Amino acid sequence: MSEINKVLESIRKDYSSQTLLEEAVNPNPFLQFEAWMEDVVKSELYNLNPMTLSTISKNGFPSSRIVLLKSFDENGFVFYTNYQSKKGIELTEHPKASLNFFWHELERQVRIEGEVEKTSDKDSDEYFAIRPRESQIGAWASAQSAKLDSRNALDSRVEELQKQFEGRIIPRPPHWGGFILKPVYFEFWQGRPNRLHDRLTYTKQNSETWLIERLSP
Repeated sequence: MSEINKVLESIRKDYSSQTLLEEAVNPNPFLQFEAWMEDVVKSELYNLNPMTLSTISKNGFPSSRIVLLKSFDENGFVFYTNYQSKKGIELTEHPKASLNFFWHELERQVRIEGEVEKTSDKDSDEYFAIRPRESQIGAWASAQSAKLDSRNALDSRVEELQKQFEGRIIPRPPHWGGFILKPVYFEFWQGRPNRLHDRLTYTKQNSETWLIERLSP
């Protein structure tokens, strides 16, 4: 591992493409996020909606994984999963979480913290209905995060379900649906030269007001 560590120690990246100044940001963090997401779309990045979701386990350990942002508005940020998965259980037991977006090409990062609740059955049904059929089968086939005897067992389950639902509309599994994270805190990070990055935070004061502050890099 020593050779790999030498490589890691030698990696240097100086950020210099843009700035992030108080007078230039939107006072509404959702609109500021929308502006940055528009920049991501214009940049034609291959992956624009992956985000790191961090939850808290029953024993207090953080747990992180990549999930996909499927929609957002001033109500919050929506993603979908198996409610019986590790993250689904942790979000149900401790409905607070954080999100992290990192767009390397734009030298930008956004951290979001907030409270989490399930989306409505209607919203979950509507999104499930537009998923590819193979993904719909997968939602039924996988007991996400549960121990699995073998890959063959999973493949066999998929084949069984394909036959079961052949020629039929596949309904949403009752254990599968959406969560919405309702933010109370945002941090927008813009890379700058010499590690002197710009970091602006938004902390929720009430239903309409956010306090904007600058953090040391």
